[in-house]
Amino acid sequence: MPNEVAIHIRADDKASGVFRGVAKEAHSSFGSLTDGLAKVGFGVFGLQQIAGAVGGVFGGLIADAVEAEKVSAALNAVLKSTGGVAGVTAEMANELADALSKVAPFEDEAILGAENLLLTFTNIGKNVFPDAIETVLDMSQALGQDLKSSAIQLGKALQEPVEGASALRRVGVALTDAQEKQIKAFVGSGRLMEAQKVILGELKTEF
Repeated sequence: MPNEVAIHIRADDKASGVFRGVAKEAHSSFGSLTDGLAKVGFGVFGLQQIAGAVGGVFGGLIADAVEAEKVSAALNAVLKSTGGVAGVTAEMANELADALSKVAPFEDEAILGAENLLLTFTNIGKNVFPDAIETVLDMSQALGQDLKSSAIQLGKALQEPVEGASALRRVGVALTDAQEKQIKAFVGSGRLMEAQKVILGELKTEF
């Protein structure tokens, strides 16, 4: 019996040492996980402790995946409800968001969310859309506001350029008299995109 006890003690000591070593190696990557394991030791780990630690490490990844799925579903819903009248496809929107996220301090899901809002303004066509979403990012950075607010402000301005020129004054964008006359002339002759480009050009200059 004494020998058996000694063997068990030595086995437990060795096993505990092994797990302590593993915990130490894993700590750099999974801090919260190893903290939990260190507290419970080699005995019964406890499903709740492990689940909580793993949740802390991977919870963010899961939340990101869920958010990406929600934004993607919203994009498809907008395209369906507008009948794709802007000419922007889901593939185009996703590729644009991915490209811009690499050069701007915004996540692709956030950019895609702003794109979803812009797409609800059906007068913004595919030839203007890329410049419009870039301007949304510039406005948000310059004005210190979220992408949603910028997308709505710009969307309204581009949807109805004549009224939009006046609305932009609220955020400090003042078009010249010549620009406003030009916008009215373009809209009056059915050249909406040209009027939108006047607004985008001024915003690019200011922001």
